[in-house]
Amino acid sequence: MSETLRHVHFVAIGGTGMGALAGLVHARGIKVTGSDQKLSPPMSTALAQWGIPVYEGFAAEHVLREDPDLVVIGNAVRSDNPEARAAIDEGYRYLSFPDALYELAIAGRHSVVIAGTHGKTTTTSLVAYLLFATGRDPSLLVGGISEDFEGSFREGAGEHFVVEGDEYDTAFFDKTPKLWHYRPRTLLVTSVEFDHADIYRDLEHVKSAFRTAVARMPAGGAIVAALDHANVRDVVAGAGCRVVGYGAESEGPGALRYRAGGVRADAGGTRFEVLRDGIPAASAQMSLFGRINVENALGALAAVELLGVPLPEAAAALAGYRGVKRRQELRGEVGGVAVIDDFAHHPTAVRATLEALRARFPGRRLIAVFEPRSNTSRRSVFQRDYALAFGGADLAVIARPPEGPLYSNTGEVTALFDDRELVSEIRARGGEAACPGGVDEIVAFLAQECRSGDVVLVMSNGAFGNIWERLLEMLRARG
Repeated sequence: MSETLRHVHFVAIGGTGMGALAGLVHARGIKVTGSDQKLSPPMSTALAQWGIPVYEGFAAEHVLREDPDLVVIGNAVRSDNPEARAAIDEGYRYLSFPDALYELAIAGRHSVVIAGTHGKTTTTSLVAYLLFATGRDPSLLVGGISEDFEGSFREGAGEHFVVEGDEYDTAFFDKTPKLWHYRPRTLLVTSVEFDHADIYRDLEHVKSAFRTAVARMPAGGAIVAALDHANVRDVVAGAGCRVVGYGAESEGPGALRYRAGGVRADAGGTRFEVLRDGIPAASAQMSLFGRINVENALGALAAVELLGVPLPEAAAALAGYRGVKRRQELRGEVGGVAVIDDFAHHPTAVRATLEALRARFPGRRLIAVFEPRSNTSRRSVFQRDYALAFGGADLAVIARPPEGPLYSNTGEVTALFDDRELVSEIRARGGEAACPGGVDEIVAFLAQECRSGDVVLVMSNGAFGNIWERLLEMLRARG
C-alpha cells in the first residue's frame, strides 16, 4: 500500500507517535504534511529538521488544498475537528494512527509489542537496542526520544518491528486500545494498574483491555510477562500461547523463567546476574538505576532471547544502552545542584523513580517537583497514593493543577486533585512538602531552597513551562 502513496497528511502531527510515523513515512520519500496547535520541542524541532511542513491550527482547507492520498487522524483529535470532518465528509481515505502504523510499517514483519501501565517506553527502546546491537537490524517506533537511535523511530531491514503498545483509545471514531491494532506475535506486558481515568471506569476495565490483547495472540506467538505482579498474572492467565515470566527479585511468587540476582548499584549504573530457571546464565550491567529498570531490562533480555538472540550476547550488549530522553535524564548540574527530568506521573512511577534516584545519588537530598497534568493525576483518585509515593523524597514540591472540570467516561464531573491537601497529608506523615503555585513561583522557591548537593527531580508528562532550563538559569544567576 505504502508504495502507491504520493502524499500523507497528519492531523495532530505533534504527538510523539504521530510525529514519529510522519518521520518514517517522510524518510521513504513520500510527501508528508501536518497540522497541530502550537508545537513544542522535541517534536517541533524534529519535524523542522526533517523538513516536514506543519500548519499551525486546524482548518478544512489544509486537507482540501493539499489533496492527500491518505489522512492520518490522531487520537487527540475531536469529532468536530475541521480537518477530520473535511477528510471524512469529502471522501478522503483516512486511518487512525495505529491502523496507519500497522498498514504502512508493521504489516509483513514480526510485530513485537511492549504493553503495560509503566515502563513501556524504556522497555521498547531496550528491546530494539538489543536487537540492533546484536546485528538484527530491527524497526522501531517508540513514545519517546531514544538516545541510541537519536529519535523515536527507525526503519531497519530485519524481520522485527518493535512498537510501544499503549492501552489508550485509538481515535474519536474507534475507542478500542491502540495495542490491539498492532497484531503482536510477541507481546511483552510490564505491568497492569488503573490509569487513564478519562476512558477507563476502574482497574477491572483496564484489565479487560489487556485480557483481550492476550486472547488475540496467535497460538504460535509468545507473551513475556512480569509475573511478580498479581494484575499481570491475572490478565495472562487464560493465554492460548506460550507465556514466559520474569521478575526483578531472585525469589518471588512462582517459578519464573528469568530473574535477577546479586543486584548492586555503583556510580556507573546497576549490575546483576540473569538467572534462567534459577541458574546463572549471564552477567549484566547497565547505566540505569532502580528496581523498575532491572525489571525492564530483564523483560527485554527475555524477549530478545525468545527472538533468537543468545542471552549472553544480549546481556553483554546491555552495557551500551544509553536510554530515553525524559527518563531520569540529567538536564544539568549548577553549583552542585543536579536537575533531573522524568516523565513519571502515576503514583507507582513516582515511587519507583524516587527509589531509582536514591540508588543513583546516595546520601544527597532529594527534592521532588511534581506537575499533576495527566487526565488521571488531575483527579482525586490517587490523592492518598501520592502522599505515600512522595515519602521517598526529602522535600516534595507540588505544582498547582490546571483549572477546569474533568469528566468521567460516563460524562459525570469528577472530584479534582487538591495540591494543598496533598501537602497536608505528606506533612502529616512526617515529610516536608510545599505548594508554591505555578512555574514562576516554583522556580523562585527552588532558587532559594536549593543548596549544593541537592538533586531536583522534576516529574511531568508535559512541557511544564520549561521549568528545567528556567531553574538551571536561575541557579547560574545565583552564582
